Amino acid sequence: MSARTPVVVINLPGWRSRTLLIMLLAGFLVLIGRAVYLQGLHNDFLQKKGDARYGRVIALSATRGMITDRNHEPLAISTPVESVWASPADVNISTAQMKRLAQLLELDPTEIRRRLADSNRDFVYLKRNLPPEQAAKIVELNVPGMFLQREFRRYYPGSEYFAHLIGFTNVDDQGQEALELAFDKELAGKPGSRRVIKDRLGRIVEDVESVRLPQQGRELALSIDAKIQYLAYRELKIAVDSNRAKAGGIVVLDVATGEVLAMANLPSYNPNNRGKLEPRRTRNRTVTDLFEPGSTLKPFTVAVAMESGLYKPDTIVETGSGQLTIGRATIHDAHPAGALTVAQVIQKSSNVGAAKIALSLPAEKLWNIFSHVGFGTQPRSGFPGEVSGKLRAYESWRPIEQATMSYGHGISLSLLQLARAYLVFASDGEIKPVTVVKLNTAVASTRVISVETAMQVRKMLELVVQPGGTAPRAQITGYRVAGKTGTAHKLDGATYAAHKYVSSFIGFAPASAPRLIVAVMLDEPGAGQYYGGTVAAPVFSTVMAGSLRLLGVKPDAPMNNVVLPPPDAPEVREEV
Repeated sequence: MSARTPVVVINLPGWRSRTLLIMLLAGFLVLIGRAVYLQGLHNDFLQKKGDARYGRVIALSATRGMITDRNHEPLAISTPVESVWASPADVNISTAQMKRLAQLLELDPTEIRRRLADSNRDFVYLKRNLPPEQAAKIVELNVPGMFLQREFRRYYPGSEYFAHLIGFTNVDDQGQEALELAFDKELAGKPGSRRVIKDRLGRIVEDVESVRLPQQGRELALSIDAKIQYLAYRELKIAVDSNRAKAGGIVVLDVATGEVLAMANLPSYNPNNRGKLEPRRTRNRTVTDLFEPGSTLKPFTVAVAMESGLYKPDTIVETGSGQLTIGRATIHDAHPAGALTVAQVIQKSSNVGAAKIALSLPAEKLWNIFSHVGFGTQPRSGFPGEVSGKLRAYESWRPIEQATMSYGHGISLSLLQLARAYLVFASDGEIKPVTVVKLNTAVASTRVISVETAMQVRKMLELVVQPGGTAPRAQITGYRVAGKTGTAHKLDGATYAAHKYVSSFIGFAPASAPRLIVAVMLDEPGAGQYYGGTVAAPVFSTVMAGSLRLLGVKPDAPMNNVVLPPPDAPEVREEV
């Protein structure tokens, strides 16, 4: 008899199986709904995830606009360079490749490994701004995960000659100084971009689309004449070196338009070598540094006197023994001259004569001409960092301050402001804006003094460069010259330093129909000579003569017009 296995029968409730089936169907419906939602209705999430793995948006650099002089001579140009970057997670590099890469990049292998250590980063620069031929050698290494990016590097053909004018850009091609900074938005343009597909090693396998085309930067044409700029810088450097001056500056203006044809400073720097730049060398002193102009302001005092009707060029001013005491202060002349005409006050640069004239005039009248020629306000030439200078309200002037301001003490300004102010004498009494950008239209002028007064002062300024004046070294063969010297003590704290000077000369030519203004300033000449007529006037003469000939300006004097004083004649000095 065989054994029989009992059959176990479990009777389960029917609702449990139905519930399980419903749950499974519901799960499938949720998955189907989620799939429809993600892939059909709202697929942004998956698209972004896919793009993150295989797609990239690559920036397309815009070419920075070229900067040129007024004759289209390039002063700043952008050259294509390559930057090496890597995706650390994708880099697979052998020891031999690492050694060769380090040589090409001029980096330590340890530094390269440090930059590649963070595998969570998708992008890291290894070296910026490499020459294309050097970058090509890196491509030949065929290292997975390492790529090149086309960029542009700024190059300055004029190097230190134009450094303070043009400035420079940083590694990202953004303006950092001078006109590169002031016009950065216009020069930079707008970068573009394109979307590409890459494989798992980061290699581009397909261009998908151009997202945005780059907009190239706008070209900037300056008012500068490159030939005059080279001439001005060269002569200024000779003067600074030979006189062992602390610094120097020079400005050349076009009388007809107010355009700056040259603007140079020392010490300078090479903007093509931006590795070690000293901040003090990057300052454009002609627009950012203030100084007391000294006797170069005397013509403005005399102009007010002429306008008042109280004085004429031949009116006598008694300077006595060359001293004038006002309160507890005493004003001195470098040498006593006794009775002088107003014209001789300018020619001999008499402090006492200028002070007496100023004290006989309303303070408001002096303040008005100083204000109208631009002292105390920015020149608005288009250059960044322009200073306004110091011109106090005339209501606060004491008699001694009114007297000293007549010969350029107690007032501060930039060399560009001083050059612009002299337009009133060179432009028949009118002042106009100055600019470092080339003009295509005429500019409006504002009358400050009458034509008659401007002509009278101009003739006085011609006497300054003749024998008996303070600047015979400013004369130019074949051209009549008008100008004024300045030799001012520098402020040292609250007092004037006994042996520190700012020496200057500013003038224009041809005097019969002025075309150019040249202003020269030397800061603390230390070779023994410090008078403006000795150290600054010769620079003016050389630069003005060369500039007039470069521009083809016709001579207005015979070729034997230069008359220097005899070697044994006493020097006509000035000092304030």
